[in-house]
Amino acid sequence: MNTPTSTALAASSASGKLEKTHLRLGFVALSDAAPLVAAKLLEFGHAHGLTLELSRQPSWAAVRDKLLSGDLDAAHALYGLVYGVQLGLGGPQTDMAVLMVLNRNGQAITLSNRLADALAEHGTLPKALATLGRKPVFAQTFPTGTHAMWLYYWLASQGVDPLRDIESVVIPPPQMVAALAEDKLDGLCVGEPWNAQAGAQGVGRTIAYTSDVWPDHPEKVLACRRDFVSANPNAARALVQTMLEACRWLDGAGHREEIAHWLARPDYVGIDATLIAARLGNEIAASAPGGLPVRFFDNGAVNYPRAFEGAWFLTQFERWGMIDARADYADIAARINQTQLYREAAAAMNVAVPEESASQVLIDGETWDSGTSPTGYARRFPIRR
Repeated sequence: MNTPTSTALAASSASGKLEKTHLRLGFVALSDAAPLVAAKLLEFGHAHGLTLELSRQPSWAAVRDKLLSGDLDAAHALYGLVYGVQLGLGGPQTDMAVLMVLNRNGQAITLSNRLADALAEHGTLPKALATLGRKPVFAQTFPTGTHAMWLYYWLASQGVDPLRDIESVVIPPPQMVAALAEDKLDGLCVGEPWNAQAGAQGVGRTIAYTSDVWPDHPEKVLACRRDFVSANPNAARALVQTMLEACRWLDGAGHREEIAHWLARPDYVGIDATLIAARLGNEIAASAPGGLPVRFFDNGAVNYPRAFEGAWFLTQFERWGMIDARADYADIAARINQTQLYREAAAAMNVAVPEESASQVLIDGETWDSGTSPTGYARRFPIRR
């Protein structure tokens, strides 16, 4: 077990008196909750004056509700969930904050065996879906969440309209495999290790990784209400420093295997450690041309909460008819993403901050970068509301 570094100890003394020292953090049973689990079990918070308490939540709706009620100080959360709450989609409007990105990649799309076989036989998804003889049912985990956005984008890239050609349902991640096994679903998009479990149980096959849709896409974030940051800026900064320490630890030799064993405990994810470990390492990249491994740190390249990445989710909300077009996506993202606080925390931890600008080419050939004007972007796509 590692002990806090001298850098971390020095950083804790530079952040000022903490307004709050005991923080309650929520998470959902997924492999990418690893930074929170590592931070708690290795007590990285102590070097920054924090004691962490983890609280497993049954669904993303529960994470939302407990953040809004104040039962949770912060949480492992879907990027798109935070932006949805900011706009009052699927719940009361509340000003939200993204403190940092916790991971990139690490999600997948799994099809039922019947649909996977039909896809292999017929070659295209529309032809495969036609063999079902009914409207197909696909599951995601939250209406404005990342899994919904990856699923819809992937379906559209395959020529399937997610608003008209399928029925989309919300199922909490730990319940996905059972629903697939009971023939209630034809496909799903969820985080690991649930795709791996579906394959291991023989009830479905992973057909695409979300890194096929957007290579090295941002996924889970460390989220809180914005008034928490306003009232507790030093504690929020200390929490980011703690999580950076945990993300850095996850990149250490052998630490992915170690965290898989911890995540396997019933109070975290609660399934076989080998299934968790299988998609925490480089096996995805080795087995699938478009698959990229989950990334937690990479010398800080993972964690900076670029505002333009957040704004992308707003364009997709518009694309799928969740909001009307508006011109202030960049301003909304700049208010949500706490880039200055992150920079202060990263500087205290000697973690490099990557360039603000970046360019991403998605699965359909469309480019999204910091220079893209959100105005009209959602209307570029032939499949939209």
